[in-house]
Amino acid sequence: MITAILGTLGALTAWFAYVLGKDLLENKDNLEEETNFVTAGVIGFVTNFFDTLGIGSFAPTTALLRGFKQIKDRVLPGTLNVSMTIPVVVMAFIFISAIEVDTLTLVSMLAAATLGAWFGAGFVAKLPEKKIQVGMAIALLVTAFFMLAGMQGWMPSGGDAIGLTGGLLIVAIVANGILGALMTLGIGLYAPCMALVYMLGMSPAVAFPIMMGSCAFLMPVASAKFVKEKAYNRKIAIAITILGTVAVFIAAYIVKSLPLDILRWVVLFVITYTSVTLFMAASKKEAA
Repeated sequence: MITAILGTLGALTAWFAYVLGKDLLENKDNLEEETNFVTAGVIGFVTNFFDTLGIGSFAPTTALLRGFKQIKDRVLPGTLNVSMTIPVVVMAFIFISAIEVDTLTLVSMLAAATLGAWFGAGFVAKLPEKKIQVGMAIALLVTAFFMLAGMQGWMPSGGDAIGLTGGLLIVAIVANGILGALMTLGIGLYAPCMALVYMLGMSPAVAFPIMMGSCAFLMPVASAKFVKEKAYNRKIAIAITILGTVAVFIAAYIVKSLPLDILRWVVLFVITYTSVTLFMAASKKEAA
């Protein structure tokens, strides 16, 4: 089954690479003048390195590209998706292949996230974004507290299971479907997925193939649409695809070699960091 998952993901990615490559060849003499290839590449290297650790790349990449005046806002969403697709797929291949996960748990949670993003977009788009951000931020903060309490011996900590069965599996499927739908609001799946895995008693390492795989299946299709609509920065896409992929291999080696207790601290940091950024995003909307 794992071979089938990776085969399907590989086919999707090959189709996306063909669509992207064709557009780049047709427009090789029409690359963006405002973009510096080296600057964009370095930005992509840094953000994809930390993305592989679970921190997420869209928000910091946006801030850095805009801060260094590398992109026009009109093509920002498409550029983020197109440039990050192959690095995220590489993450998924590495972690799905290297970290042991129960096949049924992995497949069902990947399918749930994909369906959630596909079918939930229309419904989620109508929800008040600020309330979702605050609610998610509080939930992550509470999870971080319980995680810290377990690590310090104040209370029982999360487990080390590699899969779920029965009612817990159903909870995981439903919850990951909701997280997939929330991605349409720009709320990243990484940290909430880490929190979900921890709360259900699974090993924190299991979060990496689940969350990377969930995003990897979504991105090729969405990104191909941006390419066909020519709503992306081609020079940035090339730079981040190349250097971002290099960063993924370096960071993935670090994650795979970390002892489980250190990995728990990494997950705790990611969850807390994401909670703070969600609170900040909600407060900015209120001020606006």
